[in-house]
Amino acid sequence: MEKRIAILTEEGFEEIELTSPKQALEEHGFEVDIVSPNKAGRIKSWNHTDWGTEFDVDKHVSEADANQYAAVILPGGVINPDKLRISEESISFLNAFADQQKLIAAICHGPLILTENGYVKDKRMTSVKNIRTDLIHAGAQWEDSEVVLDGQLITSRTPDDLPAFNRAILSFLNVNQ
Repeated sequence: MEKRIAILTEEGFEEIELTSPKQALEEHGFEVDIVSPNKAGRIKSWNHTDWGTEFDVDKHVSEADANQYAAVILPGGVINPDKLRISEESISFLNAFADQQKLIAAICHGPLILTENGYVKDKRMTSVKNIRTDLIHAGAQWEDSEVVLDGQLITSRTPDDLPAFNRAILSFLNVNQ
């Protein structure tokens, strides 16, 4: 299996929702690229209640090829998914993962972007409660669980669920933990 993972994100992502899965994957030999439609080359995180660390973008989404990745991870944060939703290049990038039946893993507010391409219709999933209604209106079968796996989709609720989220991603990728 390809040992490269994309984290698709924009300004305002919840910092720990990027750093925790990235670290877990890198510890198991995966190369992780931060992919973004942001043209600045750096994106700023959100750390609980205020702006956090800036991170370098490894690839602009227009230059990223889903064929090079085993999976894509969508961190949350209130600002991040709203910005991604209006990026046609980001939607196309995600569509390629869906079309190729590759893993899409989203946490907290991250699943919100998946409402733009119809991907959540008839999917069992979870998220932060703030976007539950959005997901239900887009056709998802929402449940309040630590982590939900439905086919190629893994979702989790909040940073508190990161250990389970990371385990589910690694398990899906057949990594012995």
